[in-house]
Amino acid sequence: MEKLKILVVDDEERMRRLISDSLKARDFLVCEAADGEQAIDVFFSSKDISLVILDVMMPKVDGWNVLKSIREHSRVPVIMLTARSEETDELRGFEYGADEYISKPFSPKILVARVEAILRRSGMNQDEVLHVGGIDIDKSAHSVSVNGENIVLSFKEYELLLFFVENKGIALSREKILNNVWNYDYFGDARTIDTHVKKLRAKLGDKGGYIKTVWAMGYKFDPDS
Repeated sequence: MEKLKILVVDDEERMRRLISDSLKARDFLVCEAADGEQAIDVFFSSKDISLVILDVMMPKVDGWNVLKSIREHSRVPVIMLTARSEETDELRGFEYGADEYISKPFSPKILVARVEAILRRSGMNQDEVLHVGGIDIDKSAHSVSVNGENIVLSFKEYELLLFFVENKGIALSREKILNNVWNYDYFGDARTIDTHVKKLRAKLGDKGGYIKTVWAMGYKFDPDS
């Protein structure tokens, strides 16, 4: 299998080296950028980047604006790194389309484990296409269309929709959704799910109603009701 390429963006050389060495030890290819401006140049000049690890506080262009630039053209998974731990920053990251949010300091082993989990769940090695109620999910292309029209989802929105579709008709608790979509070691809460469901419903248009709220429990994907 061809090696996957990760873009590591951080203005601290020591941090870039630490992350890069950890990824290379797991047989990933790594490219680096030392500021936001360089990150945008590297990302758009490389068409085969599988995931981005992106620091928030950087010179020239900060991580938020790098993320927004990427999201205008790509659904590639993005892990945000920050020295801050405020809830407002985390919510801002998800609002802009981040898929994971990790506060410094962190364990490089945990970071690499999250990278591998995201890539493993991304479906890039699967060729199955799911069809349900006018929604088509192409796992190999990691793409979604509604009534034949392609829609742009963040990586986490895609994972959430895929989990719903693969569990069609089953009432899913928020805890189960967190465990399966965000991983068991995610330290967020139900508001993260609710925020993503709201955005996903909006992007699905008239199919957004397939995602039913199950009072005091969670959600159910039911295109037949």
